[in-house]
Amino acid sequence: MSRLFGTDGVRGVANEELTIELAMALGKYGAHIITKGKEKAKILVGKDTRLSGDLLEYALISGILSTGCDVIRVGVIPTPAIAKLVKTLGADAGVMISASHNPVAFNGIKFFNEFGLKLSDTIEDEIEACIASKKPLHNPIGLYLGHVKEYEQAESDYIKYVIDTLEGVTFEGLKIAMDCANGAASEVAPAALNTLDAKIYTIHHEPDGTNINENCGSTHLGDLIKFVKVVCADIGLAFDGDADRLLAIDELGNLVDGDKIMAICGKFLAEKGHLKDNTIVSTVMSNLGFDIALEDNHMKSVKTQVGDRYVLEAMLEGGFQLGGEQSGHIIFLEHNTTGDGLLTAVQILRVMKETGKKLSELAAMMTVYPQVLKNAHVANDKKYRFNENKAVSERIVEIEAMFHGKGRVLIRPSGTEPLVRVMIEGENQAELETVALELVTLIEQEMN
Repeated sequence: MSRLFGTDGVRGVANEELTIELAMALGKYGAHIITKGKEKAKILVGKDTRLSGDLLEYALISGILSTGCDVIRVGVIPTPAIAKLVKTLGADAGVMISASHNPVAFNGIKFFNEFGLKLSDTIEDEIEACIASKKPLHNPIGLYLGHVKEYEQAESDYIKYVIDTLEGVTFEGLKIAMDCANGAASEVAPAALNTLDAKIYTIHHEPDGTNINENCGSTHLGDLIKFVKVVCADIGLAFDGDADRLLAIDELGNLVDGDKIMAICGKFLAEKGHLKDNTIVSTVMSNLGFDIALEDNHMKSVKTQVGDRYVLEAMLEGGFQLGGEQSGHIIFLEHNTTGDGLLTAVQILRVMKETGKKLSELAAMMTVYPQVLKNAHVANDKKYRFNENKAVSERIVEIEAMFHGKGRVLIRPSGTEPLVRVMIEGENQAELETVALELVTLIEQEMN
């Protein structure tokens, strides 16, 4: 049986894989274990805009209330707002119902502890073991049951925290296009940037429960690229469904991904003496050009496995302020404990404002090496066994030998979908495409 928790909580097709029974069990055992049975503990619950959010929210909350814990319900809100509000409101835990950038049929449940940190593998394993064994818990009755309190200031609290990180800097004179992915950023992102005196142009900011991430947001940049050019914007900002990641488009319509954003912000912080050991934490998925750009600018990188939780662990261990992923999960640890799309947006805008440079000028510090990403469709119960397959392992060795030290192959199972990710870097784009497709086909044949 595959592990219930992936790299970013529990995810699956809502009402099929992620059922109301599972949501209720996650609420019940998650609350019990995270709060250590504390009497009248408080747990924040938020969600993104997908239709199944209501279904899972009520089941999850029922499970939490059954343990005697109270729920602070904040409604639709970005994931990073939950991480921040857990601390500012003095809650004992937080839960976000979201499948991030995934299609609308999927949903997920992600926990944060009292410090706004994602759960350790050990705690997740304990919750999972309780669910599997249906461990009996004491059921409070009468006055000892939990109750729900609505917290309507969540959005304004979150916006205020983001604005306060700028220390008085505003964006007057900047023209900003943004794509809110019809998700959790749809209200807070335009509201925050309007407060900062920028000229805002917004698309995909009218969620109806079914259109989250649908041909929009950080996974579908086509509309935003066109929109940037139509309105002559200085920058385009692309959020994902739960607004914990951000990708940018420069004024020429070119992608500025997480690697470039980290490099730009890292250089800015280093020049101000605010980047410990001139170090940025990144994952093995970062482009080769990222490391070269850091070296050219007297910075360096600490590498982790894929997943912002692992980036955060390395940041906490080393005391580093900046880290993230190519996909746009960027952590500014001085301000928040998880990837925060809106916070990332205002930090890159701050660099533009204070340096007076266009985004294309700032992004020119990094040259992107050709990189091909492909997905091999492999069943969830088999995707973690690809490295046991002799044919696949031998072919990876052969491919890397072809590059003569000027390329690499990285294979990893998706933490949230029935996929094995294939990433190949090198000098020749056409060659990489051919080899990647060949390897994907081999993996699908061998593993299915």
